[in-house]
Amino acid sequence: MRCKRRNHLPGLKAKVALAAIKGDKMLAELAEQFDVHQNQTQDWKKQLLDQADSVFGSSQERKTADEAQLNDLHAKIGELTLENDFLEGALTKAGLLSAKR
Repeated sequence: MRCKRRNHLPGLKAKVALAAIKGDKMLAELAEQFDVHQNQTQDWKKQLLDQADSVFGSSQERKTADEAQLNDLHAKIGELTLENDFLEGALTKAGLLSAKR
């Protein structure tokens, strides 16, 4: 029987990553202390260092970026909907798709 995958809380991830950044203990010691895999400790440290600038960024910048991304996604949804409708009509006319769904 397979073991269930563990999901770690963001607070634990932050604690482990900060402890790894401090450098007081080796990654193996931290992994043992927090009962996580050593590679996971290293990954969380890297994520924290890579995304540290977003913590201090303004909320307006993030909001603008989120809105831009949302607009792009809405445009893509519209494009894919048109393509699906077109293909459905073409396949129905060709008799390859039944009209009943």
